[in-house]
Amino acid sequence: MTGHTDNEIVIDAPMDLVWEMTNDVANWPSLFSEYAAAEVLERSGDTLRFRLTMHPDENGDVWSWVSERTPDPVTRTVTAHRVETGPFEHMDIRWEYTEVSGGVRMRWVQDFAMKPTAPVDTAGMTERIDRNTPIQMRRIKAIVEEAAVAARRGTP
Repeated sequence: MTGHTDNEIVIDAPMDLVWEMTNDVANWPSLFSEYAAAEVLERSGDTLRFRLTMHPDENGDVWSWVSERTPDPVTRTVTAHRVETGPFEHMDIRWEYTEVSGGVRMRWVQDFAMKPTAPVDTAGMTERIDRNTPIQMRRIKAIVEEAAVAARRGTP
């Protein structure tokens, strides 16, 4: 079984600001409530290899993995995948940014499968991602929109 999620949100901010803030991986711990740390390991052309570390879960476990992402500023898309897959057989993510009425639609499409030994099956992970992604997207929306207002006012 393959898991698939597709979530989006419209952010009322200029494309360049949305693109810049959401692709600043080193700053993700301030954008995402779930990440305790983001460490850039290597840059190769447009591709970034980095380690994400989550805050401890309800059992006190800390999850960490290495991913790669390649942004394409011309098409306003990002392709990403986990290098260290952990409990996943594979995890591929596509970010899409589209200018729409009211701002920028940011869309995340995730395709994945869980290993048989994972603590949750693919259906359970699909449900978990679909529950958490809108929470993270709303947080990012609020932070980016606040930065857009500050930029319009000329305040840092």
